[in-house]
Amino acid sequence: MNVLVTGGAGFIGSHFVERLLARDTSARIVCLDDFNDYYDPALKRANVAGFAASDRVRVVEGSICDERLVVELFGQGDFEHIVHLGGYAGVRTSLERPLVYEHANVHGTLILLEAARRFPVKRFVFASSSTIYGSGSPVPFVEDSPLGVPLSPYGVSKQAAELAARHYHQVHGVPTVSVRPFSVYGPRMRPDLAIHVFATAITAGRPIPLFGDGSYLRDFTHVSDVCDGILATLTAEGAVGQAINLGHHEPIAMLDLIRLLESELGAAAKIDFRPAFAGDMPITCADLSKARRLLGYHPRVGITAGVRDFVRWFQGSRRM
Repeated sequence: MNVLVTGGAGFIGSHFVERLLARDTSARIVCLDDFNDYYDPALKRANVAGFAASDRVRVVEGSICDERLVVELFGQGDFEHIVHLGGYAGVRTSLERPLVYEHANVHGTLILLEAARRFPVKRFVFASSSTIYGSGSPVPFVEDSPLGVPLSPYGVSKQAAELAARHYHQVHGVPTVSVRPFSVYGPRMRPDLAIHVFATAITAGRPIPLFGDGSYLRDFTHVSDVCDGILATLTAEGAVGQAINLGHHEPIAMLDLIRLLESELGAAAKIDFRPAFAGDMPITCADLSKARRLLGYHPRVGITAGVRDFVRWFQGSRRM
């Protein structure tokens, strides 16, 4: 199995590469990542350190927006599967840099889709986002219900890229699947994500910046469950042409999440309550009916065990 993984040096991407290598001993992987400075590139290089020397992995430093490079890789790679995890993430940052998000998340995805049209593959898996469920989406979020209006340029870019993937499937026959991860967390998570931000502040004795009153609910999903869901999309019958939620379906209030972190870290949090952020949804919650039916997806890691897993990694990384 020859697989191109974009964003393979990132949080989800590096976990996925490791999981694929462990699950399929025949897998040959090209990991494409531009190691950009959205957060410290040294963290991404550490992410790939465990597999960069493997004779089954080729790490390529480059951008999905580099059409010449992408076409060259497709021409050389004889890829059977594309797992597109690359691009820019982050709701708040997208409000400040919308053009960067449009270019990477929409233009970059179109370059990959066009390459997959020219060099046919068995499956093109696109990592969308729960943020495409915008204002007005019924809860829990059901894939085939009206999506509402995204509340950030990030959500807009993901919705646009999903539409492009659907178009390439319907018009050109590219076998696309769009997965919608919900609030992914776990070891090696990005330093700008809430659990990491909270843990860092608690450990340092600094106030946690908390937008709103702490009642916002988030469907936190452990990275191992998301990777299992993505793996299943590579072979699942009936998944092509579909959008599929990868969540946990048990949202937790942000204040309750902070209490869990306090317990695991053995330190009290100081909370700096700030005005609610306009781009935040009051609740995210994935309906998993389609994921169960098409992928056999059943998230295994509950929030208590998942936070404990994260804290174990977090404390170990700070001692290094």
